[in-house]
Amino acid sequence: MNKTILELESVVTCPHCQASEVIKVEAGTSQHLYRCRSCSAILKPKSGDCCILCSFGDRDCSSSEQNLAA
Repeated sequence: MNKTILELESVVTCPHCQASEVIKVEAGTSQHLYRCRSCSAILKPKSGDCCILCSFGDRDCSSSEQNLAA
């Protein structure tokens, strides 16, 4: 039996240098740290957010998972 792994894409924008990058994460997982490829800043979720997608992405992880379920 083959398992299908769904990946979510989000454009993450660094708050330090404004560089943007498309990142992919597996559905149902969270990314808690991210190193900006432009300025090397380490991004962590803002207070109250569960992951960097919710803090710095163009879509948060919960809306991405809901879109997959639809």
